Amino acid sequence: MEEEEAPVEGEVETPFAAETYAAEAMAADMDPWIVFDSRRTPRSEFDGWLESNRPSQVYRFGDEEGGGRPVGWIAVLGPNYFPSDGDVMGLQESWEKLLGSGRSVSFQAVKELALNHGVLSGKWLMHLESGFKMDHAWECVARAALDGKISQVKVSSFDPKGEGKQVICAYNQNFTDESEVIRLDSAIRATGVKCALTYKPDAYTHLGIYRSNRWKLCPTIYESKFDLECVPRRSHIINKVTNLEVT
Repeated sequence: MEEEEAPVEGEVETPFAAETYAAEAMAADMDPWIVFDSRRTPRSEFDGWLESNRPSQVYRFGDEEGGGRPVGWIAVLGPNYFPSDGDVMGLQESWEKLLGSGRSVSFQAVKELALNHGVLSGKWLMHLESGFKMDHAWECVARAALDGKISQVKVSSFDPKGEGKQVICAYNQNFTDESEVIRLDSAIRATGVKCALTYKPDAYTHLGIYRSNRWKLCPTIYESKFDLECVPRRSHIINKVTNLEVT
């Protein structure tokens, strides 16, 4: 499963486990996806597609017996979908040069590389236990993508031998634009999703920056917690680089 931040209870962390998480994410990206592209598929087909592809029922490595084809992700592309752009290979080459230079590795250094190579997309992450709550949250954000309120969403397939959680990713174009990151959080919250969210730049994913990485970078740069007690109800978003609340 991609983009885990906190260790799972009872899990034993190994040194530099980020390499393992990065390899798993790359394998999922390369395996077949189940995609509803709203730009090409009639809206009338969406309800049937959604029912047939509930995350808790789509297995990572085929069916319950392990047969059938693997599935990396289930995704909905909205009418305003933007393909992830930028020079990813150039970003990775510059990263290797940075590592070889002896310069300190920091968020600002990665941000500079991402800006230089135009790799600016990012995503809010929702980690939920497999089952009804996951399926419901997925339906909420998937419908928001269909309606053009979110450009792209994807959810990991279910691995019965995994840690019991799945992850939903909702994308925006520019992780360096804080107002854009906040608007995406608002779009997610408007669907009824109330779980904690974390935000990760795609540049981090391309560079293998996951939890337990050798550079001791936090793998996410924002955290959103929904406050059910304040009126009106709203998210409290913390910039994890500055440790300040975003207003």
